[in-house]
Amino acid sequence: MQNLKLSELIGALSYALDITEGQPEGHCIRCCWIGMSIGQKLALNPSQLWELYYVLLLKDLGCSSNASRICELYLTDDLSFKRDFKWVDGSLPQVLRFVLRHTGTSAGLVDRLKAVTEIFKHGDEIAQELIKTRCTRGADIARRLRFSEPVAEGIHALDEHWDGHGRPEGLTGSQIPLYARIALLAQVIDIMNSSQGADAALIEVKERSEIWFDPDLVEAFAGVAAEPAFWQNLNAADLETRILALEPGQYTKPLDEDFLDDIAEAFGQVVDAKSPFTAGHSARVGLYTSLLAEDLGLSEPRRRWLKRGALLHDVGKLGVSNSILDKPGKLDDVEWAAVQKHAAFTQVILGRIDVFAELAQVSSAHHERLDGKGYPLGLMAEQITLETRIITTADIFDAITAERPYRGAVPVAKTMVMMGETVGTALDPACYASLQRMVRDHPELFPE
Repeated sequence: MQNLKLSELIGALSYALDITEGQPEGHCIRCCWIGMSIGQKLALNPSQLWELYYVLLLKDLGCSSNASRICELYLTDDLSFKRDFKWVDGSLPQVLRFVLRHTGTSAGLVDRLKAVTEIFKHGDEIAQELIKTRCTRGADIARRLRFSEPVAEGIHALDEHWDGHGRPEGLTGSQIPLYARIALLAQVIDIMNSSQGADAALIEVKERSEIWFDPDLVEAFAGVAAEPAFWQNLNAADLETRILALEPGQYTKPLDEDFLDDIAEAFGQVVDAKSPFTAGHSARVGLYTSLLAEDLGLSEPRRRWLKRGALLHDVGKLGVSNSILDKPGKLDDVEWAAVQKHAAFTQVILGRIDVFAELAQVSSAHHERLDGKGYPLGLMAEQITLETRIITTADIFDAITAERPYRGAVPVAKTMVMMGETVGTALDPACYASLQRMVRDHPELFPE
């Protein structure tokens, strides 16, 4: 991992945050280009630019934490809800129109009317709850990723508005951290430019100057926007390469093994926060994977590497709606196809990192079966590595023993019987035998 830079790793993982927010691929990368261009126009020093760089890439770190609640309250798909809500300027007519169009889109008339009535009655409290959850969670994860307090504060204050009508604290003007002011501005610019073009983006931010945005930042952006190279680079196919070169080199954090572990754990928490039914799932799969790998004779460096893959195995689920993930009943064919896509999403996200190429393949194959009836590729036994078989065993064990929207948690003894029936078709015999030893030797992990 000596050649892997923090900017490369975080830049790649930012694509996971894009799909959680229902945004087009590369949203955070484009926001980073926009925000850094503004920061340079303001003549921020290298230390400030370094902090701003990571606020922009990680601004949506907490985005998964309110997805389930959005589905519960609005009876809708969280991905389209989040995508479309970014168009709402906060005016009462727009808010009302948004609520009516997005509440109970697939629910019956009675349930929809109940939901709309509840939202209109408690709308301010609901909005505050959702945004505070997102902002607080994002800042906490940034701290776990060893970023400075200004970075965490920048992420926490993303939804504050210049006129004091933002959330979660209702900060006004210069009370709002500078990095947050720039990040919000960059976010709106990217959304407008991606759909309606540069002219529309400039008009929109000028209209929201002194309402949402710091007027000095709007003026700085106007100067940036006057340079044709800015738009050419923003829309260029090699923008990601340019972003990697933007990180102030003298402030680069070394990526040692402990830091890589922390990053994998942090993004595992982002994944698990998406649904109350997956709380702690990635961490438990990581633990079980590590124990199974040790029992099966993998070396310590390989076990450590594999545990990161286990922690990130479900990162693709950030692109699946909670209306499907949390559904209490049987999934229809369309919903099941949407769930299956998460494995391919994991491959795409992790595969963006050259040195993670093998890990991406190992992690994304955790739903493959020895008999070739798994997904996403329908691999046969000889094509499935031992490392993938270990993650698969750990994942299935935790999925059965944990509570799910359609059933309660299954006791460990019954789980072992159920899994035993699939040995040789879905599960690897050696991995299952190792799981039996793990359950026998570590009863403290499975209190009944």
